[in-house]
Amino acid sequence: MRKTIYLIALAGLTQLAWHSPADAGVECENLQAKTDSVGITISESAKTSPTNDIPVGHCLVRGIVGARKGTDGVSYGIRFELRLPDQWNGRYVHQFNGGNDGTVVPAVGPLLGGNKQDTALARGYAVVSSDAGHDGKANPDRGLAAGAAFGFDPEARRDYGYGAVAKLNPIAVNLVETYYGKKIAFSYGVGGSNGGRHGLMAATRMPNDFDGILAGYPGFNLPRAALQHALDIQSWAKVNSDISKALSREDMATLAKGILAACDASDGLTDGIVGDPDSCETLFKPQALQCPNGRTDDCLSEAQVTALLASRAGPRGPKDEQLYSAWAWDPGMASANWRGWKLESAVDSWGRRPTIGVMGAASLAQIFTTPPTSVGGTPEELQKFLLEFDIKSESSKIFAKDGVMTESAVEFMIPPRSDNPDLKDFREAGHKMIVFDGNADPVFSVLDTVNWYQKLDANNKGAAQSFVKFYRIPGMPHGAGGPSYDDFDFFSPLVDWVEKGTAPQAVSAGITQKNGEAKALVGVRYLYCPYPQVSRVKPALQARKREPASKA
Repeated sequence: MRKTIYLIALAGLTQLAWHSPADAGVECENLQAKTDSVGITISESAKTSPTNDIPVGHCLVRGIVGARKGTDGVSYGIRFELRLPDQWNGRYVHQFNGGNDGTVVPAVGPLLGGNKQDTALARGYAVVSSDAGHDGKANPDRGLAAGAAFGFDPEARRDYGYGAVAKLNPIAVNLVETYYGKKIAFSYGVGGSNGGRHGLMAATRMPNDFDGILAGYPGFNLPRAALQHALDIQSWAKVNSDISKALSREDMATLAKGILAACDASDGLTDGIVGDPDSCETLFKPQALQCPNGRTDDCLSEAQVTALLASRAGPRGPKDEQLYSAWAWDPGMASANWRGWKLESAVDSWGRRPTIGVMGAASLAQIFTTPPTSVGGTPEELQKFLLEFDIKSESSKIFAKDGVMTESAVEFMIPPRSDNPDLKDFREAGHKMIVFDGNADPVFSVLDTVNWYQKLDANNKGAAQSFVKFYRIPGMPHGAGGPSYDDFDFFSPLVDWVEKGTAPQAVSAGITQKNGEAKALVGVRYLYCPYPQVSRVKPALQARKREPASKA
């Protein structure tokens, strides 16, 4: 794909018309009586005053859809909450949550940028959120493995993968329209991580339900990515049995400096950002950082370089086939976020083991393999599971099914045809999507998302940008933050695209005040260009030492 250079102004915000429940509809307290849907129980519907945390007056609705007893004897159902703002803009957001779900995250509609106060609810959208069909605290006897214990029930697996959104969305839409007495003008789906996967799943399985979808750092290949957890833990353990000491913070800082030294200037400006990541794949070789004669403070040992290369290559199967993706080099690998996922968390009760070695292990054992494996709930037991997981012989379990689990993890978790996507029905419905991913994401490889988008583009004869825009974020780990310009807004351009037909181009970004890892970056603003375009600095501007706002 050809890279180009361009300048673009940000699209303006869509003008909204405000509605209140007084315009028609029903009173908040009476909403429960208006619900006659089979299988739904509303437990609460009450007017809620603004608070410091949620500074928007609204009607709060809580309930459950499809309550049942699982095959494992545990109670299941899609618990949800819906927040209906007093000043409604006529629009609706389905909030796709992340991780293993299992809890009803407040339905405020985070918009995935570094500014956590910028939410869909604050903008006047009605917002629904759910636990995706299971209670993550339902099995306290399983210790740290409890949050993934729902994987022993086949319907809970299916709801987590795609069923919960499909079941809840029409019910939520009906409640919104009943309350306000008006049809929803536009519907959106928003989520990051597993929530981003929910977004891509919705575009595939529910192509008519959402006018626009914002999918951040999407884990659409989650069962395959879970195999990477085993590869990482096994790779680090070959350096040091104490995973946290395999690569220290200083070691990762050395790696980041090496990446910047090789790749920073490739976009035309030395500014602490690797703006042309493709060129970095050839410019940077970690072997250049290997200590020639013994260990020093500014180089890496041979064992560390070997471990990094093994991790970066991705897991391989019994026929040496690529099971997941390779990974990109980016200075954001030295971020606290990357370290927390891959090497050392800040959780003392875990023995500071990385998130992949605790929660990731529980998920691979109980959700993403068939039959599920009952694992101990201590940090030691969970990490031991990954250390002993034979990737070549046991990876087939993510594709397996049996008489109880009639869908494999690959089938219920990965959007259909993700290995060769076209999103034909979503495109023909006239709907739009923005996908963004961090080049330093430690959980889901940005190169996997690049591969997905390249295939989507090829299957749409080079016109994928007519309905899906993809942005790569330099320096960003798993979510906004790290040594990156994290103050961005991809939701407003999505709304303008859906409602005004104004296709997104370059998106301006700054640095939030709380992002201490980005303070060393030059300048105040940056432009994120849609893939495959790359932000560059014109030589004349660089000579005048203009800040990165001039990147185009």
